[in-house]
Amino acid sequence: MRWFLYLSYNGTAYHGWQMQPNGISVQEVLERSLATLLREPVPVTGAGRTDSGVHARLMVAHFDTDVELPDSFVQRMNSILPRDIAVHEVKAVVPDAHARFDATARYYEYHVHTFKNVFAEHRSVRLMHIPDFERMNKAAEVLMEYTDFTSFSKLHTDARTNNCRLLTARWEPSSEGWVFTIGADRFLRNMVRSIVGTLLEIGYGRMDADGLRRVIEACDRCKAGVSMPAHGLYLTRIDYPENIFLK
Repeated sequence: MRWFLYLSYNGTAYHGWQMQPNGISVQEVLERSLATLLREPVPVTGAGRTDSGVHARLMVAHFDTDVELPDSFVQRMNSILPRDIAVHEVKAVVPDAHARFDATARYYEYHVHTFKNVFAEHRSVRLMHIPDFERMNKAAEVLMEYTDFTSFSKLHTDARTNNCRLLTARWEPSSEGWVFTIGADRFLRNMVRSIVGTLLEIGYGRMDADGLRRVIEACDRCKAGVSMPAHGLYLTRIDYPENIFLK
């Protein structure tokens, strides 16, 4: 039986989602907890790879098991998992459903604040100067004109293509500052954090919309802005076709 597992995690203590040889990962902790509960090794496959320090309000992973899941599965998993990882739901899916390849859309948020806030320091990035968010939103519309985001991708990845179809990209005010929400059918490694760094160049008046176009069309990571810190980034939503779920 194949299952989709819906979970969230605070990524501060982890070297990203994917199993690492020299650091603890969310995947490793999840697999160990599943093995404890189901009394067998249970490999999991995530919908994507979040980098070290990045959070997830919603991550999806699939796993296979012949063991019948108890009605109290979610509660029992959460009693085993550490406090910074939580399981929310488990859903039965068709045998060939894939958490990564069947995803039709993913959404991220990047959180910033512009004043000293002792409660936000580890879950949002403080900007020492206030950028022009309206100008950044106009520039974000330029992103929607393109599909090749090589300039915002980490170098030397195993991605077969750097094309992505953006669904939304916009800054909005929040109770503690500002949030950049971006959705796409897929994302490249480090893409969101480098896009945010480049938009801030525009917000601070060091680049304009035409400059952003030149950055994108250069297909050169060195032309884009800095990669922003990981702790401001959250994976928030993953969409799937309804026909992969068993009723």
